Amino acid sequence: MKTIYSETLYERARELMPGGVNSPVRAFQSVGGIPRFIHRAKEQYLYDEDGNVYIDYIGSWGPMILGHNPDFVIKAVKEQLENGLSYGIATALEVEMAELITQMVPCVEMIRMVNSGTEAVMSAIRVARGFTGRDKIVKFEGCYHGHADAMLVKAGSGVMTAGIPDSSGVPKGCTADTLSAVYNDLDSVEALFSKFPNEIACVIVEPVAANMGVVVPQKGFLQGLRRICSQYHALLIFDEVITGFRLQADGAVGYFNVIPDLVTYGKIIGGGMPVGAYGGKKDIMQMVSPLGSVYQAGTLSGNPIAMCAGMHQLRYLKHHPEVYHHIGFLSHRLRSGLEEIIEHYHVPCTVNGIGSLTCLYFTKEHVTNYALAKSANTDLFRDYFHFMLDNGNYFGPSQFEAVFVSNAHTLREIDKTLSDADLYFASVFGKK
Repeated sequence: MKTIYSETLYERARELMPGGVNSPVRAFQSVGGIPRFIHRAKEQYLYDEDGNVYIDYIGSWGPMILGHNPDFVIKAVKEQLENGLSYGIATALEVEMAELITQMVPCVEMIRMVNSGTEAVMSAIRVARGFTGRDKIVKFEGCYHGHADAMLVKAGSGVMTAGIPDSSGVPKGCTADTLSAVYNDLDSVEALFSKFPNEIACVIVEPVAANMGVVVPQKGFLQGLRRICSQYHALLIFDEVITGFRLQADGAVGYFNVIPDLVTYGKIIGGGMPVGAYGGKKDIMQMVSPLGSVYQAGTLSGNPIAMCAGMHQLRYLKHHPEVYHHIGFLSHRLRSGLEEIIEHYHVPCTVNGIGSLTCLYFTKEHVTNYALAKSANTDLFRDYFHFMLDNGNYFGPSQFEAVFVSNAHTLREIDKTLSDADLYFASVFGKK
């Protein structure tokens, strides 16, 4: 594939932006090579500045669940554009969005719009601390909750890829009250609560850990977290920046039938626009200013363009449950096809997934936590990534990112991707 213009853009960008990018994983640091610069996207395809076409398995890291630029969403956004880009003042759209989300997710009785998943998590933790009067928080190794200081402890996503357990520039005091547990290990959580029974404000968890690949909660894990939090009067926060409205219309809350105290959302509620939200039980959310003593504000929160795009997408998901059947069916086909290839060529890989989330790990171990995810052979992933990219399949440029399937994908794309994967493994491992 041609990369001439992408190479030129990358050289220009490296002089102007750290690493030539505005988000680390875009830099191809863990896989090498030249990052692609995307010109446009439509439905299930990406088109780069060199004219190359790719099947998109990133979907803007999850929110493009209906595919890129659904006509009815674009039409609504164009109409809103005529009314203005931003006001910094209350709008009817914010009220309608809040009503829609509280209808779709019953445990969300009150909600506050923000501008990103990072901001949503940061704010939810502040609320939990304010509500409980406690300082310590529990997170899980390999779970990524944005780049707020307190969250950059054994984080996933780009931090995991780079092998950086923490971040420079974060004072020790900011993480002193952040406790790390092992995902899918309730004993590790119990041990922390036994040590600090009256000091832990909350447990925050990705109900499906989708920033160290895709690690599914084992039976009883989320239920156990609910029990422990209730026992010690701590709050349970579900970080649904990835799973919210993607696993099903009410997210992981409904999928696993576990009720958290607070939940955070990201760009899926903006149809891909920059947006986030946090919500939960009314008595907790009433701690937020101007009602309560927990301060949080934002000029662009509830931006009318983001509210318009997100509301039309969420309404569609609410009234079209067949979307979840379609993306689940295609993702199951992708996973089962990869498993057949792995078995045929005796490849040391394993496949994890749930709903429309999938990860091919280059390790024969069944991945259930951060340590097992880190056992993956990233050199092999690098070769696989570039082979698949050169053949028109755009995955996240890291072993530890999820593969996202959208409603715009069809069996044609899935089978094409599986055919390319078969060619790769045949060339590397040969037929046995």
